[in-house]
Amino acid sequence: MKSKTLLVAGGAFAGVGVALGAFAAHGLKKMLSPYLVEVFQTGVQYQFIHAIAILLCAVLIQLKLPTKSQKYFALAAICFIIGIFCFSGSLYAMALTGIKWFGPITPLGGMTFMLGWGLFVYAALQITEVKQ
Repeated sequence: MKSKTLLVAGGAFAGVGVALGAFAAHGLKKMLSPYLVEVFQTGVQYQFIHAIAILLCAVLIQLKLPTKSQKYFALAAICFIIGIFCFSGSLYAMALTGIKWFGPITPLGGMTFMLGWGLFVYAALQITEVKQ
């Protein structure tokens, strides 16, 4: 995956995270129970963390790192994107609709986040030096 694509995706996820956080703080508190607002906010928090992780992967891919590192940073970023949709998306859907069957999707997103962080660490371990 190209670094530019990841920069755009990371920035978009962060920007949407701001909007969703504001929506939760100002709009949802009047409509949902405190528990469901907290569920929604958890989705926002994880979306932000992983938006920044996607941006970091994009920057690392641009460095003159070994090809193997670049490949695994890109795979990590893809896992973070999938994780945002599965983890945060399912929490948003559960909070807004009250439909409980979104619940089993959340752990899949969490596992995808963990896989992404594992790939990130693996990519970092492949770095022997940064070429000038």
